[in-house]
Amino acid sequence: MAEAQLKKDEREVREAILKKASKGDLPVTAAAKPERKRKRWDQHTPSHDEEGGGTKKKSAWDQAESTPSVSHWEETPGHLKGSETPGASATPSTRIKWDATPGHATPGHTTPATPGKRNRWDLTPKWNETPRADSGGTPSHTGWAETPHKESVTETPTPHGGKKKRSRWDETPASQRMGGHTPLLSTPIVKTPIVGGNTPNFSGMTPGGAMAMGLATPSPGQMGAMTPEQMQAWRWEKELDERNRPLTDEELDALFPQDGYKILKPPAGYQPIRTPARKLTATPTPMGMSGFRFQMEDNQVKIVDDMQPTGENMPFMKAEDAQYFQKLLDNVDEETLSPEEQKERRIMTLLLKIKNGTPPMRKSALRQITDKAREFGADSLFNQILPLLMSPTLEDQERHLLVKVIDRVLYKLDDLVRPYVHKILVVIEPLLIDEDYYARVEGREIISNLAKAAGLATMISTMRPDIDNMDEYVRNTTARAFAVVASALGIPSLLPFLKAVCHSKKSWQARHTGIKIVQQIAILMGCAVLPHLKSLVEIVENGLVDEQQKVRTITALSLAALAEAATPYGIEAFDSVLVRLWKGIRAHRGKGLAAFLKAIGYLIPLMDNESANYYTREVMVILIREFQSPDEEMKKIVLKVVKQCCMTDGVEPQYIKEEILPHFFRHFWTHRMALDRRNFRQLVDTTVEIANKVGGAEIVSRLVNDLKDDNEQYRKMVMDCIEKVLGNLGAADIDSRLEEQLIDGILYAFQEQTNEDVIMLNGFGVVVTSLGARVKPYLPQICGTILWRLNNKAAKVRQQAADLISRIAAVMHECNEEKLLGHLGVVLYEYLGEEYPEVLGSILGGLKAIVNVIGMTKMTPPIKDLLPRLTPILKNRFA
Repeated sequence: MAEAQLKKDEREVREAILKKASKGDLPVTAAAKPERKRKRWDQHTPSHDEEGGGTKKKSAWDQAESTPSVSHWEETPGHLKGSETPGASATPSTRIKWDATPGHATPGHTTPATPGKRNRWDLTPKWNETPRADSGGTPSHTGWAETPHKESVTETPTPHGGKKKRSRWDETPASQRMGGHTPLLSTPIVKTPIVGGNTPNFSGMTPGGAMAMGLATPSPGQMGAMTPEQMQAWRWEKELDERNRPLTDEELDALFPQDGYKILKPPAGYQPIRTPARKLTATPTPMGMSGFRFQMEDNQVKIVDDMQPTGENMPFMKAEDAQYFQKLLDNVDEETLSPEEQKERRIMTLLLKIKNGTPPMRKSALRQITDKAREFGADSLFNQILPLLMSPTLEDQERHLLVKVIDRVLYKLDDLVRPYVHKILVVIEPLLIDEDYYARVEGREIISNLAKAAGLATMISTMRPDIDNMDEYVRNTTARAFAVVASALGIPSLLPFLKAVCHSKKSWQARHTGIKIVQQIAILMGCAVLPHLKSLVEIVENGLVDEQQKVRTITALSLAALAEAATPYGIEAFDSVLVRLWKGIRAHRGKGLAAFLKAIGYLIPLMDNESANYYTREVMVILIREFQSPDEEMKKIVLKVVKQCCMTDGVEPQYIKEEILPHFFRHFWTHRMALDRRNFRQLVDTTVEIANKVGGAEIVSRLVNDLKDDNEQYRKMVMDCIEKVLGNLGAADIDSRLEEQLIDGILYAFQEQTNEDVIMLNGFGVVVTSLGARVKPYLPQICGTILWRLNNKAAKVRQQAADLISRIAAVMHECNEEKLLGHLGVVLYEYLGEEYPEVLGSILGGLKAIVNVIGMTKMTPPIKDLLPRLTPILKNRFA
């Protein structure tokens, strides 16, 4: 705010000065002689007379102006014109802008006349001279290689007797390099005696606090502790401070005329706003560590203090355990400690043995802490166990051991644990949504034992405030915890509480959490909800017409979970919600509609055939409309519901062929669906289920041409689907034309692989096996492809070809192609020198399959030749 106000004031002052200047009210200090405006490229070429020492006419580049202007091609702001050679004001030579050499002459000395033009690049810049004010009091200006001083940009008399007005932008930014000239920010020059070199003068405030990383006065050596982000923030802060600093009194005096203005005193008690905490960094001392810098890795071995706890038979303590077991490192006389301190030290010792000790040590400590749980007390135990369980460095095995400790302690403490139920839940509830399956199991185990020890009343009173918490994360974990309590203490004991919560008029969050508890109970307990299904449905049914969209959505999802858990029973319990669900799918869109469709999808398989057929036709109108939805979650739910509808006996195949298949293939069998693995799997499963209803040939005929698609991932999805359809239904209904297309397609897909995948291998094998003897005309072409790929330089290609031989050997024997099998056996025999173990294993598998189908007597090469080649392979332990 203060900086904005200062900018506004400065703008107003400048406007006022311009107005006065336009009216002629400002006093003129010196009348400048008008000159013809020079063009940028106008250069004055000295005549012979001028070179001979005549009067020299200055170029526009050398002439000082009354107001320094910075054009696009001029020097860095703060380098005034004519200052290229400090102290050389009397030099009579003709100069253009680039003629001058960066000034390093001693101030006060004159530059000798030069017979010819001097190029400013002729001399090497000197870096280590400290510029001083000359005897005349006019500070010498530095060249391009030096940093301008404070005096170099103050008011300097012009040739016309006027004063140059200095702009705040004429100064070079204050960030300087260490080892250069003295960087001066806003303080007067402090002259330091020079002994053997220059002494850098620093000014500025010492940074403090977290942004200064706890350092005192920073030095260049300490700058190494700053991260690149901190260095960048420090540079930004420096630049912003310089640009936005308030105007000093001297600068304001230079801006305003001496007469006509009065300096007002600030009001009594006025305190300017100073908020350094808002800055990116604290105000740093100028340190020149700019530029790129490698982040060096500290590979030195760090000396760690003795981490062996005092006492006999104690395990070694890890560095990350020090914050929890620090007191065990202190060598103290336990007799001098108070009883509470002795108890704390004893618990700490047992926990360290359980966490880091050997199995015998751990077993003994676990037995001791269990037996003495009531003696130690719940307070002392949980104050040490719970922080340890929340440690971010805890390993899975250590967490498992601590969970075991809590389980046994809860069993011993029984009702003494009630005051600490909330503390335990705060630590354990996040485990219920952990990514690790075993962490979730252990969390459920602790809450289950806690509920048995503390009782239902204590659990409800402890978790009740979290039911209508504004944070959805808290409500989610609370719902899961209540589901665990219900599984431990029984659903009937929790039903009155659930009914009250789900019908709460106080807040929709409470209703939402109550219905979510029912959903989690169904997910957790499965078919165990059947005896209480009617009661649970009645508790949540009003949520379908709730005013809150989120409540309606979670209600539909809860009904879906209950129906899934009850499958294939319990349709009678859902009679009261069917009408509301049917109205809901017509009234909702987006996530709400997805939830309602999911509920109906799980209810239809529970119905009798006639009802299922009716409701499928009703819901299919909505499903076909949602086929073209771009939402990925909606696609998954629609596919699931279509699969469930087609599984039902009451749905007729003719209806699926005419009403569903055209839209289904047009909207779902696309390249995009093949990219997502979950979509891939769901689409294949749904298509296979439709094929079970309408027949394999109907599906294969629609997919066979896609085996030659350009997209390899899409070809894999098609092959996977054909493999499962033919594997389930066989190839009896496939005609000769479709058979030719199928063989042609799988050969193309198999040969055009860029990434050898087991899907193609399995698909090829299943298609050939399903066709059986009908594949005989195509076997020469198939074997040719195999032989060509066996000679490929890529190991994966050779391995896949050998694997394919083992898949189709039985079919080749069925087609009486023993000669072809013998030829393949000879080829595989020749490849027994394969260097890759995986490929060699596949070759041996192919030979085994050939031997199994044609017999040892007809095998070529004969077994007596084959066995000597196998002996070295068996002796090689790397094969």
